[in-house]
Amino acid sequence: MMIRVLYHDGRFDMVKPKYLASLLDKQKVTGFKRSEGWVMVGRDPLRVNSAQEYHGPERRSH
Repeated sequence: MMIRVLYHDGRFDMVKPKYLASLLDKQKVTGFKRSEGWVMVGRDPLRVNSAQEYHGPERRSH
């Protein structure tokens, strides 16, 4: 699956999901398309890294 992204210069591209987080962290994209529609950075809620969000004890098995 590829995700459509919009860069700051108005170009569109298709990227793999694993690259989207990196593009967002580096502030390279203005928005990206979800199945529900376009998500615009700074306007719409974005997911945060779940490892950073959870502050409780580790419960996953290794």
